[in-house]
Amino acid sequence: MTTPALRRGLRTLGTLLITLSAISPASSVFIIAPGVLAGAGTGAFFSFAAAAVVGVFMAFVYAELASAFPVAGGEYAIVARTLGRLPGFAVLGLMIITQVLIVAVIALGVGTYLGVLFPGLPGPVAAAVTCVLAAGVGVFDIKLNAWVTGIFLAIEILALVVVGALGLLHPARPLTDLVAHPVAAGGGPATIGAIAIATSVAMFAYNGYGSAVYFGEETQDAPRGIARAILLALAITVVAELVPVTAVLLGAPDLGALFGSENMLSTFITARGGSTLDTVLSLAVALAIMNAVLAIVLISSRLVFSSGRDRAWPGAINRALAAVHPRFGTPWVATAGTGIVAAALCFVDPQLLLVVTSTSIVAVYAALCLGAIVGRRTGATAHAQYRMPWFPVAPVLALAVLVFVVYQNVVDPAVGRPSLIVTAGIVLLAVGYYVLVLRRRGGWQLAEPVGEETAEEPARD
Repeated sequence: MTTPALRRGLRTLGTLLITLSAISPASSVFIIAPGVLAGAGTGAFFSFAAAAVVGVFMAFVYAELASAFPVAGGEYAIVARTLGRLPGFAVLGLMIITQVLIVAVIALGVGTYLGVLFPGLPGPVAAAVTCVLAAGVGVFDIKLNAWVTGIFLAIEILALVVVGALGLLHPARPLTDLVAHPVAAGGGPATIGAIAIATSVAMFAYNGYGSAVYFGEETQDAPRGIARAILLALAITVVAELVPVTAVLLGAPDLGALFGSENMLSTFITARGGSTLDTVLSLAVALAIMNAVLAIVLISSRLVFSSGRDRAWPGAINRALAAVHPRFGTPWVATAGTGIVAAALCFVDPQLLLVVTSTSIVAVYAALCLGAIVGRRTGATAHAQYRMPWFPVAPVLALAVLVFVVYQNVVDPAVGRPSLIVTAGIVLLAVGYYVLVLRRRGGWQLAEPVGEETAEEPARD
């Protein structure tokens, strides 16, 4: 039987544009960064810097693994091929829930920033409409989607340049204050524990550079191109987020007013540039969020498509999710389904969405680090055309940082511990499904795309 295959319509630049749009530096700065600032105060500078270091390690890991396995399933497909079927399916469980939830989390920001222009706009409704529209556009040719995301990406980068200029050209305090005397949002010195917990959120703000692997079956010369896209995406993201966050911390006239406001970035922009500029940048951010929703829908739909192609679910569901549009060569059922489910999740409590998604990324990162180490030892990744430098420094140091972040979450009863419990619960559900359903029916099939054709790997546990 011929395995469903996606159309190779992307070059490295197109993959990079979609990947950066999914990360959405503007959305991260305006929506996620305030959470880091609230948790760590001016210590958020260290949180973002530490997250960038972890990002470098993880980018090396992602690039090597994606070069070896540039398949639409992304992380779960990589872990299954390096650590085994059961760990791979556990990662699938985490990713298939987390990815769709992330679409809803990001989409909820649309109402917040469009509300500046349209007071009283229902946030969840605006978010749900955005998800459905994104899914509609996502069904079309992947090359068209790359250009659409690229245009909107340029707008959001310009908005971040403006934010950076507002703070760096008119600093209220020296950089040495951030480095030598970080203060908490509620006053007093920022603690190492608070900075570490905030680092996990900052990692979430940078997260997405590895998403390039989801387009491995649609990118020409994927083993080289995907690795380049991952490394470039991280470098651009760190600069695009760390600079404006630092500028806000340096340029805010009153840190107490900044940390105490409901919309930190709006407060900063209004104080430094006026209400008109705040309105203009709010519109730019709303467009950036819409662009991010489109890009993440594209990514999530490839994950869902791959899970159906790999026969992770009952037969009829698998056939539907693995359907490829005859004209556009895209996973149209998986794309439409992703948008509809994400739209429904927009009406769930946003805090619950954040609790579910925050530490699952840490678990997936840890699995990939182990996959990189085991893949080298067993030779599973020997065919990769990109090899990370200084192996095994990157995966080992990344694992050490991840262990520390997990420890800090364990001792945090408010957010960290509940998030870890939810992540563990998802993993247990995935393992239970694998053992009770997939293994009983004879194993889990992993499709192996080869160019435009595919071959199927025999099932084994």
